[in-house]
Amino acid sequence: MILGETIFIKRQKTKNFVTVARGRQSWGQAVVPLLVAALLAGGCGKSADQRQGRGAQSVAVHTTPVLRMSVQRQIDLAGTLLSPDQARISAESGGVVRQVLVEIGSEVNVGTPLVRLETRELALALERAEAVLRQTRAQLGMRGPLSASEPPPDEETATVKTATANREDARATYERAKVLSDRGMTSTEVKQLAETKYKVAEAAYEAALDSVHATKALLQDRRAAYDLAAKALADAVVKAPIAGVVSERPVQVGEYIPTRTQVATIVQMDPLKLRTGVQERHAGIVTPGLAAQFRVESFGDRVFNGKVAYISPSLDQTMRTFTVEALVDNKERLLKPGFFAKGVILTKLDENVMAVPDAAVSVLAGVPSVYVVNNGTITQTSVTLGVRQGNLWEITQGLKGDEVLATSRLNELATGVGVRVLKPGESESDAAAGGGRGGEGAGRRGGGAGRGQRGTAPQGGGGR
Repeated sequence: MILGETIFIKRQKTKNFVTVARGRQSWGQAVVPLLVAALLAGGCGKSADQRQGRGAQSVAVHTTPVLRMSVQRQIDLAGTLLSPDQARISAESGGVVRQVLVEIGSEVNVGTPLVRLETRELALALERAEAVLRQTRAQLGMRGPLSASEPPPDEETATVKTATANREDARATYERAKVLSDRGMTSTEVKQLAETKYKVAEAAYEAALDSVHATKALLQDRRAAYDLAAKALADAVVKAPIAGVVSERPVQVGEYIPTRTQVATIVQMDPLKLRTGVQERHAGIVTPGLAAQFRVESFGDRVFNGKVAYISPSLDQTMRTFTVEALVDNKERLLKPGFFAKGVILTKLDENVMAVPDAAVSVLAGVPSVYVVNNGTITQTSVTLGVRQGNLWEITQGLKGDEVLATSRLNELATGVGVRVLKPGESESDAAAGGGRGGEGAGRRGGGAGRGQRGTAPQGGGGR
């Protein structure tokens, strides 16, 4: 009996211990969510207070009015510099090269000797042609220098004069014989003989005229042969037909070259042509006389100037462009044919164009916008940008021209945000320092509240 009571008492104590442990576990599960909720409520209250403080505070910004500027309209160009005149010089005569008077890069003028050929054979050919020409001139009774190319009239040549005299004598004899025959003072045979001689003299006169005509034709042929021989001798010295710079010189001293062999290439260096293709949408804008500015890689940022001179009347069907050529002064010989050039064609100057500083423009997702200040409130406005000059952007759409724009702290602005316009010379740091002290006080007040909230937790623990 005593043993049974002892066992019952132990079981009862064990049951009470378990009951107390379960009670403590249930109290802990109830208290923990309450503590978490209290902490969250305190934090949320602090954040709300801070947001309310910031929302009520205005942003100090610098501003600018919409500006005006002049915009030089231009068309991009990319093209190649070319020589307006390039000549491949050939020898008109054949022969052995005796002298080469220029090198690659030599600058020549019109008539500058380039190459000399052997002239002995050509000189002999000229002498022969001259002798034949003089012989023909003598047949026509021509005297004086060979430059006198006009032959005398037919009646003044010796052959025609002789034939004329014979014809006149035969005519006189025939007329006398005819008169005497009519009077019966001579026989008919004498008359017939005189008539025959007259006809022979007339035929001789016609033959003399034909001979003179043939001799004159022969004179022209032999004069042409003489002129060709003189030209061949003169062509033994190959001369520059244009002014420029020698770019090629393929012949060497001592080699034999036949007729029409190329001996040099000359390119004109001043002026040069800049040839480019312009898009068809600019066809109504580009006109002769417009200025062109360009750079070449060899001279970095140095700008060269030209002027539009020639415009193609047709369009490239593939590229949808038309060819434009500008003349470029090259007196300093800095530019060379073949250089690649990039630049612009200046079309017109637009005055009084709306512009804003780069600091007033905000670009988000590729869309530019500005922040208009109106009665201390911001209005975000989308704009369309044009060209940029320095730190100014052209505004083509979106503004009227009388707005005032924010130029600082754009990342803190949005439509409806209040702003305070800083005076000229007033720095943003001074305004930010004043606003920072207010925020610090609010933070301290929020921190005190936080400490009070955190102080309630031990009281709950003491209750526990």
